[in-house]
Amino acid sequence: MSTDENRNEHEELNEALEAAKEEAQSAEGEAGENGEVSEVEALKAQVQEFQEQMLRSQAEMQNVRRRAEIDVEKAHKFALEKFVKELLPVADSLEKAVESTEGHEESGELVASIREGVEMTLNLFMSSLKKFNVEQLNPVGEPFDPQQHEAMSMVPAPDAEPNSVVAVVQKGYLLNGRVVRPAMVMVAKSEDAPKIDEQA
Repeated sequence: MSTDENRNEHEELNEALEAAKEEAQSAEGEAGENGEVSEVEALKAQVQEFQEQMLRSQAEMQNVRRRAEIDVEKAHKFALEKFVKELLPVADSLEKAVESTEGHEESGELVASIREGVEMTLNLFMSSLKKFNVEQLNPVGEPFDPQQHEAMSMVPAPDAEPNSVVAVVQKGYLLNGRVVRPAMVMVAKSEDAPKIDEQA
């Protein structure tokens, strides 16, 4: 039901309520003279019914308004979700470019300057994403959380806690606390875990 329809119904109920009150008052005056008590009681019951209808319509209007406010708030918070998903491969590519130059410091000044430029671009890009409440998930060492992580495989890791993340294949991202992309991770399996036949 739209807000205009609610308003119109509310106005109609108010008019009917006023008319019923006037009828009841005039009937009370006549009843005092003629002794018609039953008609006055009927009109009072009608007034009571109109008042209840008006209260119900007011409550419904408040619920509609509250739902609309929540919908608008969610639309504002998560309007950028598709746009952010399109930008994430850019962040991944910049990170891969920085990673690919690691260990090549002796390759010369050109590689060092390219790496520095890519790092600066990546930092600028990540700070721009942070301005719009986009957070990066890099959960190395954290317990595995199926709400935010996607397990790629379980690997033996004697130094790590069982069911904790030992490596991140692809970082995840949150927008205003909602997962845009889960982090793809490798999880430590416990030593006494049963062997799984991976060739089956």
